[in-house]
Order: sequence, then structure tokens, then C-alpha cells
Amino acid sequence: MDVDRVILDEYNRINDIEKKYEFVVNHKEEFDLKHKPIAVFDSGVGGISVLREMVKIMPNEDYIYFGDSKNAPYGTKSTEEVRRLTINKVEEFMAYPVKACAIACNSATSAAVRPLREKYPYLPLVGIEPALKPASLYKRHPRVLVLATPMTIKEEKFRMLFEKYEDKATIYGLPCPGLMEYVEEGKAKTPEVKKFLEELLLPYRNGTIDSVVLGCTHYPFVQDTIRQILGPGVRVFDGSEGTAREMRRRIQEAGILTDSTDIGDVVFHNSIDSTDKIDLCYELLNME
Repeated sequence: MDVDRVILDEYNRINDIEKKYEFVVNHKEEFDLKHKPIAVFDSGVGGISVLREMVKIMPNEDYIYFGDSKNAPYGTKSTEEVRRLTINKVEEFMAYPVKACAIACNSATSAAVRPLREKYPYLPLVGIEPALKPASLYKRHPRVLVLATPMTIKEEKFRMLFEKYEDKATIYGLPCPGLMEYVEEGKAKTPEVKKFLEELLLPYRNGTIDSVVLGCTHYPFVQDTIRQILGPGVRVFDGSEGTAREMRRRIQEAGILTDSTDIGDVVFHNSIDSTDKIDLCYELLNME
């Protein structure tokens, strides 16, 4: 960290993470915060769908991605456990430091984004939310199918989201047990997944729905198969692009959007420390 010695000594004397990060923000030029990476966190590899959109929108930024595949899935854990895991990782990112953080997991967003924003108001932080709003409003009273993990479908946050738009659309929630795991195992493009989705979506073919919401960050990696099964008349909505645009807005507002003209770097880390898992991360990042 190439920082003036007096400022660095003052920084090192601070023990509290919140005050440490506030100090960095208040000395963003000295700490070169513009050129620090954006962190992206997920319970596994699904959040790479959000990372892909960020790279498209902000190609000159650097990124650190951490997938907690060792503790996946988060959807089966208690809110307290998910909150603890998420906050611990974000605090590790802040000590790096990173200039911003995206929570690219629905369960982690529900459990931890609000307390993190309250605790660390200086950190540009975004979460992920299913794209139910655009799917419900793009035409007059559409029939909307929301695909999500079984636990996510049961969450209070989802129930409230459904109720918010139930007068604008007819909304169906469809749990997809096992679909996330297929993506985690690198099977997104396999015949096995196509067969799984054909059986799952069979009742919703032949014009019974107008749009599909991908309610898990893993699901964009199988959206081509979903489109193929449901046909061209069904629109697919994914919240990843909206999350990426919100991140750009927040860091621009904070005055820390990079001024570099070079293509940024992407670094992957995973709690399962294996070459195969990191290789899968790069494969998903570059998937067409």
C-alpha cells in the first residue's frame, strides 16, 4: 500500500473496522481508492452471473470474487448463520481494502445487506433482488413464473415482493430443487440439465406464461435452455444487469469510478481451494 507514512501510521493505529474504512474513504486519493478492486461475494459460483454484467458495464475496473462453495447452499441455513458468514467476508474485503462490494446471493442479501449498510455507511454496497418488477410491468397483467431455490421461495422477503406486484401480474413461484447444484458442479450445459428443466417446466409450456424471472444468480447460466424449452414468446428477466448498473451508480456517486483505460483484472477465490473450482469460475465468466 503506497501511502504517505504519516497517514499510514495513523491508519494502522485504528483498530475498529468501521473507523478504518471511514479513514480510507476520507483519504481516498492517498489510498488510491479509485484503483482498488470491487468485491463480489456469493455462496458459490452463481454470483459470477452478476460479475459478468459488471465486467460488461465497467470493463476497466478490477474485481475480486469470493465464492463460499464450502458452506453452500446458504438457502438451507438460518438467517443468523448466513448473516455471520456474509458480514465476516465483507469485513475481510474492507480490510483489503476494496472500494465497493456486491452481495450476489439472494439469501445473503436478505440476511445481511441492511445490517451491513447500517454498520458501514461509507461502503458502496449492493445486493441482488429478483427482477419481478420489470417482469410484472412490461405489459398489461402478465403471467409471471418465478424460478428460485426452495428456501428462497419460502422467505418473507419473497412473499412481500410477490404481494407488492400481485395486482399488476399473476405470479407463480416455482421451486427448483437441485438446479443450483447442477451449476455448482459445472453441468449447466449438459443433457442432464436440459432433461431436468424440460420436466420442471412442462406445465408452463404452450403459452401458459408470458415471462420468467430467474430468482437465483445460478440460473442465468441455464437461461438459454429455459428459452429453448419455453419458446420465443416468453421473456426472461434477470436481475444481474440491474445490480451491475446500481453498483456503477454508487461508485460514481462516491467519486471512485476508475479513470483507467486498461482492461481490468478479475481474481477468483473460493472456500473450496481447488484448481477445478477456480477453472469453473473462469469458464462461467466467459460463457456465451
